[in-house]
Amino acid sequence: MARRRLDSRSGPTGLLGEIQTQISTDVLENHFDITGELGRGKFAVVKRCAEKATGKVFAAKYLKKRRRGRDCRAEIIHEMAVLEAARNNPRVVNLHAAYETDHDIILLLEYAAGGEIFDHCVSEELLPEAQVTRLIRQTLEGVHLLHQSGVVHLDLKPQNILLTTLSPLGDIKIVDFGLARRLGAVGELREILGTPEYVAPEILNYEPITTATDLWSVGVIAYMLVTGESPFAGEDKQETFLNVSQVNVDYSSEAFSRVSELAVDFIRKLLVKAPEDRPSAADCMTHPWLWPPCPGLEPTLPVPRTLRERSSGGKWAMPPEDTEDKENLHDSPHAKRFRFDEDAPVFTEGDL
Repeated sequence: MARRRLDSRSGPTGLLGEIQTQISTDVLENHFDITGELGRGKFAVVKRCAEKATGKVFAAKYLKKRRRGRDCRAEIIHEMAVLEAARNNPRVVNLHAAYETDHDIILLLEYAAGGEIFDHCVSEELLPEAQVTRLIRQTLEGVHLLHQSGVVHLDLKPQNILLTTLSPLGDIKIVDFGLARRLGAVGELREILGTPEYVAPEILNYEPITTATDLWSVGVIAYMLVTGESPFAGEDKQETFLNVSQVNVDYSSEAFSRVSELAVDFIRKLLVKAPEDRPSAADCMTHPWLWPPCPGLEPTLPVPRTLRERSSGGKWAMPPEDTEDKENLHDSPHAKRFRFDEDAPVFTEGDL
């Protein structure tokens, strides 16, 4: 039987259509005080709000129902359905309620007071590697549970991973499921969507999307956290896409002067062009970089026994590669800091 190919030309596919959360038509401001704006994109704005009765703080995400003249209610319902399905995932932000106005659907979400981990990527003082491994491990825990339910995020980036507290550094919460898709419902899923610096090569090549697509993004996030640089950012989107498609990554000793060999090995294993050659989220959680010697820093979610037994072999059996012996794959004369405008990264509907 011929495999059915799904693509974005007939509208978004892989969307969930049923929700349990009742969408209230009551006025949000009757019950909550809006206390500030947390973020803004092309089609959404997130505001900090406090419940009048309890003082509890939430993040209210205002999503426009019509975008570029098109009814996008189905995409919003899908985002709600994904959040509902992830309620037992401690690494995903919780959906508490939903409200509707003439122009918006408002998702009332768990508030993560620590902000984005992106702030730690661009900070003059990078996080200690032990903290980075904790954040990456928690991200993988969340991604693993999503993948187990057949959901891919497809817009994993430091801006979409929040922290519960800033000082001390809290736990991560994955947010923004506007581009998430359900795999395996019907046929292959092929869409052009994501954020240029974090998108996987198979997206650019219009090849099938799999769970491995998210793992590429995890590799980019790890690179940014340990180096303070973006591995693929060019002077414009075209240069960025070329860097991604050719996997032009700088592994020079200068970029990784203060980074462990295990960290480099972890990143190298994920930033490979062929999706089938990337380890799964479960396999990633067995990498020795994520198992520091300190007993108090073991994963907070249990790793299956079979994975623990494989931690000394399998995909991670090869010793870390010596970066000094490797050719620098991308000697760009430009410092690859973050040059993308916040309003211009996503090349499909569903910003923020």
